[in-house]
Amino acid sequence: MEESEKAPQILQVLEALKEATRHIQQHHTSDSPSVKALLELQTILSSSDPNLCALSDHLNRLKTLVHSLNNSKGLRSFLTRPLSTRYLSRLALSIESELQAWIDRETLLTLSASLRNPDHGVDRLVALLTQFRDRISQGFNRQLQDLVLKLKLFSSLETVLLDEKCADQVREQAGLAVAALIRFNKDVFVGQVMMGPTVRALVAMGSVHSVEVLCSLIRSIRSPLVDEIESNGEIPKVIALLNSRDINLQVLALECVLEIGYFGRKEAVEAMVKEGLVEKLVELQRSEKGGDLIEIGKERVCGVLERHPFASCVARFAVQLEVGEGLRQREKRAFKPEILVRVREASLSDAEAATIAAEVLWGSSP
Repeated sequence: MEESEKAPQILQVLEALKEATRHIQQHHTSDSPSVKALLELQTILSSSDPNLCALSDHLNRLKTLVHSLNNSKGLRSFLTRPLSTRYLSRLALSIESELQAWIDRETLLTLSASLRNPDHGVDRLVALLTQFRDRISQGFNRQLQDLVLKLKLFSSLETVLLDEKCADQVREQAGLAVAALIRFNKDVFVGQVMMGPTVRALVAMGSVHSVEVLCSLIRSIRSPLVDEIESNGEIPKVIALLNSRDINLQVLALECVLEIGYFGRKEAVEAMVKEGLVEKLVELQRSEKGGDLIEIGKERVCGVLERHPFASCVARFAVQLEVGEGLRQREKRAFKPEILVRVREASLSDAEAATIAAEVLWGSSP
């Protein structure tokens, strides 16, 4: 049987053993099928494997403790048993942790090998990437991070993300995994995003999931990533996504533009305005999915935006600049008149221009 076929079977066994440790923690029993399963593992485990030394030690302690609990009698046993059962629970927790580390090693080794050969089963690779993303979304873990770095998984994810021959579904999942790694430990993985081709690949893909990942990265890394987007000349490509025929992609592109407006410095905002963003937003606000919110109460805004995602999008952009982190106060003041001028030029009537201008002036007031 090949290693790729063995891995799922090993993982199933390890997951079952991990569940056994949880049963012990809940029921504090030293004589159960769960304990017997762990003791069977103890008999076959190789203590010479450095990765399994800690697990082997814990299982040896478990064997000793279970023997003591199952064979002790009398008053001394009655008095010490509560303490021993608590120790049994803590020991089971330690074993669970080591089993999880083993599962992580098997999973990441399989993922690493699959990323190097992405043509070997799209569904399987998507499942592995989803499992990896779910795991690192559980919170920081030093051993898991060391394994990710040792296997150079970030580079492998970027390689897949850039590979146009790869299935879009795989590339999108690779992008989502990159975003999850940033949330897992921003300090370690942000540098790799900034120095690598991740942003260019996400913009070039121009799919719903890739833009979703881009928005997530902007929210996580903030102004430095927007600087990178602007310096790499990606702003026009982001603005172009607003012309998509896919309404979901258009909505996410608008979200991305709003995020850039919030975190972007002067150069990024200028690039968007020069690229005709305001005129495009006026067009979107005029569309069937647009409209204005100036008459709508705050309680109803969320529901309206679900049905009309481009409603008052010009004013929403102006608000992002007004309350955002990227611009200085004098820069914020300078951009507002330019937005109003462009609104008047792009409007089809004085009434339309007046409505949008009122929203900009009202919505972005402090």
